[in-house]
Amino acid sequence: MRAGLLARRQAPPAPVAAPAVPDAIAILGALPVPAVALDGEDRFLFANPAAELFFQLSAPSLTALSLRDLLPEDNRLFGLLDQVRRYEAPVYDHDLALESPRLRRFGVAAQGAPLPELPGGVVLTLQDASTAQMLDRQLNFRGAARGASAMAAMLAHEVKNPLSGIRGAAQLLELGAAESDRELCQLIQDEADRIKNLVERMDMFSERPIECAEVNIHEVLDHVRRIALSGFAAGLRVAQDYDPSLPPVWGNRDQLVQILLNLVKNAAEAVDPREGEIQLLTAYHHGVRIAVPGSAERVHLPLTVMVRDNGPGIAEEVRATLFEPFVTTKRGGQGLGLALVAKLVTDQGGLIECDSRPGRTTFRLSLPAPPRRADHGATT
Repeated sequence: MRAGLLARRQAPPAPVAAPAVPDAIAILGALPVPAVALDGEDRFLFANPAAELFFQLSAPSLTALSLRDLLPEDNRLFGLLDQVRRYEAPVYDHDLALESPRLRRFGVAAQGAPLPELPGGVVLTLQDASTAQMLDRQLNFRGAARGASAMAAMLAHEVKNPLSGIRGAAQLLELGAAESDRELCQLIQDEADRIKNLVERMDMFSERPIECAEVNIHEVLDHVRRIALSGFAAGLRVAQDYDPSLPPVWGNRDQLVQILLNLVKNAAEAVDPREGEIQLLTAYHHGVRIAVPGSAERVHLPLTVMVRDNGPGIAEEVRATLFEPFVTTKRGGQGLGLALVAKLVTDQGGLIECDSRPGRTTFRLSLPAPPRRADHGATT
């Protein structure tokens, strides 16, 4: 009996079954970065969900295409694929521009590796840095908006009250002034009014809570289009290309009108009066989510609104500071329009970016969808 117990105690434990190892396709499908498999002629064999978002095409649509259907043959990405096949080793490249009528991505990092089971096959992973760059720029816009808000408060307090006194004194002087001096008194009043108007425009940057609700962005765009065609864009072609399935935007209707009027007015002033064209576009993109600083919350920004023109483009040296106050390329401009737009977009919880080259400038708004029904009473 004792020997039997001892034997049972010393018996080796039963072997534990090893966990099942997922196959390569399952691993690629679970990757959070875009991953595709290409054959020797650059046809898509596989695309994971992240790649579907990256290319804005479903996996079945991609597998019916070649990479050459999406990009011109002189794109640097094809050079990377050639090196992978030539050296049969992984190759990495960064800061790629994937630009064509069907695809527009900048600052992309790409890594290719050979598929041993398939001659000429390559597994390609892509990392889009453009969203991160857009968020960095947005932080700069927010900083500029805060600086403008502080300036607005200072100007309102320090300038507007003395201006009223100066203007009143000029009016009194005008009553008893000689005819030759009245013109100078009127000049003082006009300049006081001009400064007051500038200060009031700056006051729009002050921090005020806004009421948000569901807004039909297509109705807002149609309203802005009618205003533009009856005024500053008369004689120009203002085309529309809307996604009819787009859900409502969560925002403030009056501010959205103000934002889009500013952008359309800028486009109208940039284009040739005889051949100018402005496009208003909307689209839905699943993948844009941003973190809310100081919390675990993630804001989904799937609704895209674009204002595009065929003007000469924005000079590269201006683009980095385009949304900062007092930056302008217009003669006589005050440089507050786009700074105000950036501030209002931020107030709505959205993002704004600008992409410009000669003949094509696009201002792109990424806006939030409505929250869950239970949260609709919240104020942004």
